[in-house]
Amino acid sequence: MGDVQTESRLHRHLIDALYVDAMLLADEARAYFDEGGRADRDALDPMARVGFSCESLKVTTRLMHVIAWLLTQRAVAAGEMAPRDALDPARRLGPAPDSDMALVQTLPDKAREMVLTSIDLFRRTAMLDQSQAAPVAEASPVRAMLERLAGSL
Repeated sequence: MGDVQTESRLHRHLIDALYVDAMLLADEARAYFDEGGRADRDALDPMARVGFSCESLKVTTRLMHVIAWLLTQRAVAAGEMAPRDALDPARRLGPAPDSDMALVQTLPDKAREMVLTSIDLFRRTAMLDQSQAAPVAEASPVRAMLERLAGSL
């Protein structure tokens, strides 16, 4: 039973850490793409400006998917939602928009950093989402027998 509690605390800690990362990145991306990156964007040729704008939308989309998924996980941890409800397809991590890496490499440094960081955060969150949906392996019969023996001593 202690392992389940430890695993639950570790999961909660991981979710909370990812939530903080996502919120900080969302705030940083908003500040950059709305205000700070204006000079960077304006210095680009017209087609590159379109690419810059598209990538800013992709960053926002990735972050909103991650934040929504993390809020669902926090609701489960707080007992506000049953774990099985979090597995509903509508509450799973949505698909991430693909970025054109050739275009991303041509973006100003800060924009490129935002895109790559959002991709990494989405990837880490997707691994958690996939691990929760994976079927739980049944305990081996040998382990079950050893646990019964240990309990009878």
